[in-house]
Amino acid sequence: MMAKKIKVMVVDDSAVVRQVAREMLSKDPDIEFIGAASDPLFALEAMKKNWPDVIVLDVEMPRMDGITFLKKLMAEHPTPVVICSTLTEKGTHTSMEAMAAGAVSIITKPKMGLKQFLEDSSADMVGAVKAAALANVRRLTPSAAGAARPKLGTDAMLAAKAASTTAMAATTDRIVAIGTSTGGTQALEAVLTRLPAVCPGMVIVQHMPEKFTAMFAQRLNGICQVEVREAQNGDRVAPGRALIAPGGKHMMLKRSGAQYHVEVADGPLVNRHKPSVDVLFRSVAQVAGKNALGIIMTGMGDDGARGLKEMHGAGAQTVAEDESTCVVFGMPKEAIKLGGVDRVVPLDRIAQEIIAYGR
Repeated sequence: MMAKKIKVMVVDDSAVVRQVAREMLSKDPDIEFIGAASDPLFALEAMKKNWPDVIVLDVEMPRMDGITFLKKLMAEHPTPVVICSTLTEKGTHTSMEAMAAGAVSIITKPKMGLKQFLEDSSADMVGAVKAAALANVRRLTPSAAGAARPKLGTDAMLAAKAASTTAMAATTDRIVAIGTSTGGTQALEAVLTRLPAVCPGMVIVQHMPEKFTAMFAQRLNGICQVEVREAQNGDRVAPGRALIAPGGKHMMLKRSGAQYHVEVADGPLVNRHKPSVDVLFRSVAQVAGKNALGIIMTGMGDDGARGLKEMHGAGAQTVAEDESTCVVFGMPKEAIKLGGVDRVVPLDRIAQEIIAYGR
């Protein structure tokens, strides 16, 4: 049990959500449910008396929408927020706006069968709240580069696909593999918007739900000089292009002659994630070897730590984000502990690492 309970408030116009959330969160000994409100204005009044450690927030509500409330929070009193949103096309776009505004994570909910879904997803809700409580949201500030001009284990996925020989070094193509989780949407924006149009091809795993990665990639593509898109099976990893693994699928690096491409495939959860950073990193170690740069950034847990060490062992350069800029220092910390990291740098220097590597 934690020494201090996590105080949680739920802000949702659905009475069902408020009721079920109260029941499931109150059962956990580490959580103190301090209240629920049907909209942000009611919530603000209640929070003046007892400020929560974590807020579970709906997006579409009367009087004030969730994004406006989130921006107000982040500007005046930064607080970890878990978005609880439906996965309609509109909802996906709105939720992505919320992530850009500083939300820590997203819990998806259906429009039908909501009560049963929430009860079945109790562990996910509790886990998201506990992860959010560890987040340093004061580091979730909009990127100064945001105004850039438009333009099981891993063996479950890789055993049958592993290269029969060690990675060849004849190709001149260099690639960058990036893995991140909690706080990663903002961190990736900070990195990618600082990159010039000509830079090494990138493969990226960001832990996100299915259907959210396409919108995330589309948003980044509109503000970055590099091309950013959700990966499709067979896509080439080309200079000036960043491929983001689709939510709900694993992504692996493959080699065809002197070119790299990606394989996108279904499979089991690895380190409780799909896509998994370890799956990507281990494939990069096998296929690209010393022709790769591996970067692990903010995120809870240890996904990617072992894969980054394999990349390091295969001759790749490896970088971890420094604790000073991480929202959650879990993933980089575990990679450093395993001894697979060459350099530890703050977020605002990661783009420089990629540019220097490309030279």
